[in-house]
Amino acid sequence: MKQAEVFEFYRRLAESNPAPETELEYVNPYTLLVAVALSAQATDVGVNKATRKLFAEVKTPEAMLELGEDGLRQHIKTIGLFNMKAKNVIAAARILVDEFGGEVPQERSKLERLPGVGRKTANVVLNVAFGQPTIAVDTHIFRVSNRTGLAPGKDPLAVELKLEKVTPEPFVTHAHHWLILHGRYICKARTPECWRCPVADLCAYKPKTPAPKVKTSAAPGAR
Repeated sequence: MKQAEVFEFYRRLAESNPAPETELEYVNPYTLLVAVALSAQATDVGVNKATRKLFAEVKTPEAMLELGEDGLRQHIKTIGLFNMKAKNVIAAARILVDEFGGEVPQERSKLERLPGVGRKTANVVLNVAFGQPTIAVDTHIFRVSNRTGLAPGKDPLAVELKLEKVTPEPFVTHAHHWLILHGRYICKARTPECWRCPVADLCAYKPKTPAPKVKTSAAPGAR
């Protein structure tokens, strides 16, 4: 995709959604960190259902340690891999309290030291909580980047680095959300909804998926 096309690609996504936001519910950087860590191999909807009561009670790593691993399990037992996630969240809370004064660090290398926090999770926290121009490549962004030709790459890191290189400066801050929402609701894995895609003419994907046919009921008396 040529640079002028990349600019137009983002411009159209921005026009349709000027202020995109994460669909995960959170109240501060710490609860965002927990929510993103819990969302691995789980849906945002499922995580939100589990964390609403949790975040009403727990808003700091100190409070998470008071709740304890068993207490946390009871809140998140509807989320996949909840036993491992509970263990990681408690271990991460301990590190945040002991080494970072209970504050969420604003550096990727420090975030990645926390159990259960990889590059993708760190990038989400840096972007959403602190406004840093990071792009967290999940399955949706990986698919959109490769399918459209925006930033093709063989693995998430390759796609991330390519996106950082080609994304025009005016769109860097919100690029992550525009791409993930586009992949989640329009450029879907099995059947992309090309007929309603605002960037279909810029996309390399062939063939385009046509609009579904609308069934019409037969006229009265017709055979």
